[in-house]
Amino acid sequence: MYIPVLYFQNYGNCSILSGIGLTVAERLLTEHPGLRLCLACRNKTRAQAALDALQLSHPTAQISIVIVDTSNIKSVYNAVTEIKKMYSHIDYLYLNAGIMQVVGVDWNYFWKTLFTKNFIHMFTTGDGLLKEQEEITEENLEKVFTTNVFGHFVLIKELESVLINGTRPSQIIWTSSSNAQKHHFSLENIQHRNERGGHYSSSKYSTDLLSLALNERLNNKGVYSHVTCPGLVMTNLTFGILPSWFWNLILPIFWLLRIFVPTMNYDTYNGSEALVWLSKQKPESLDPMCKYVSHCNFIGKRYVHQHKLKIDQEDANQLYNQLNTLENKFHQKYKS
Repeated sequence: MYIPVLYFQNYGNCSILSGIGLTVAERLLTEHPGLRLCLACRNKTRAQAALDALQLSHPTAQISIVIVDTSNIKSVYNAVTEIKKMYSHIDYLYLNAGIMQVVGVDWNYFWKTLFTKNFIHMFTTGDGLLKEQEEITEENLEKVFTTNVFGHFVLIKELESVLINGTRPSQIIWTSSSNAQKHHFSLENIQHRNERGGHYSSSKYSTDLLSLALNERLNNKGVYSHVTCPGLVMTNLTFGILPSWFWNLILPIFWLLRIFVPTMNYDTYNGSEALVWLSKQKPESLDPMCKYVSHCNFIGKRYVHQHKLKIDQEDANQLYNQLNTLENKFHQKYKS
């Protein structure tokens, strides 16, 4: 049986050859023999390199590429047209594309927090530590919001017909974050424009809300949405925040913190655990109010922890409605 999987790879500075995206793709091909994998990527050269690497380990695998930039809504519509030509049904839609526009570290906050009870929260979420910058796209949208949230919303809405067109249920699987913090999110400013920091956190809280809203609307059509968290994983995205020498220097601290904080996953295989685990579950049996978190204990045992989300259905519905209104404007612009 062929299982079509559409996998949206990491974006920007996070290389798909060393990031969590390639690891998840490799594990899916191993766990589901006969799977048909589509890599939806922004960069064609990197996408082809990932495909070549995957076919070295899985020479008979059916892998294709679609070029898409989720920060550009016109690109999303064009990609959907190509995807619909390739597949009549999608079993798993992995939404792993994401950016964090970090321009520096607040070292004063780091030293002030280092020996306080808030240290672990700061270290595992980056909350208050990272300095972010805002960027507006050529379509007049905030870039982090568009890449991490709105581009995916448009994709899901346009692909709904191939998600529900099958005898098997479909899963939408998001890569969220421990940095999804409610205090950075506002329904009065869902794009998080003109704010000092918190853009990434706001976008990830939005994905948690959006997943809940999608379940309310699509479960009766056989489509289920779930959010995951890979924990702290060393990828090019991480190295873009702080230099590699710093992470290598504090590696012993990682192992010690695992005693108390099992999300210190370090490598991409550990971080991919929840993403792969979800593909082996009956989606209708899962709790939509949980975030599925990759854990690895001190002795290296991997497992998935169900973290109860502190989100509100009404907030989720309001966010969905605002995204839907915004999408209608772009639909009229590009599809009419």
